[in-house]
Amino acid sequence: MDNNNLLKQLLMIGIGTTSLVADKLRAVSDEWVREGKLNPEQAKAFVDDLMQQLKTESGNLEFQVQRQLRDVLQELGVPRQAEMDELRGRIDRLERQVRDLENKLWR
Repeated sequence: MDNNNLLKQLLMIGIGTTSLVADKLRAVSDEWVREGKLNPEQAKAFVDDLMQQLKTESGNLEFQVQRQLRDVLQELGVPRQAEMDELRGRIDRLERQVRDLENKLWR
């Protein structure tokens, strides 16, 4: 399972949803302007305010998705990148020690 790919897909779904909501908000605000319920400045402020709230919430959603994905991966026993890097370093050190010991034996 490619975790980065899954996260990208989830974010793309969120971006698509945000775009759809923005289009609907603009359509509704344009209709309210035509009906005289709002003036154009109020409509723009309304859409801008709601879009800002949506961006803030989508940032929180991204954080929550990342945290939940990290928790699921941890429960499955998938090591973090830092753990993998540490293990690679330990393997490299052990391989060097084995080579050094082999070289001492052959001298």
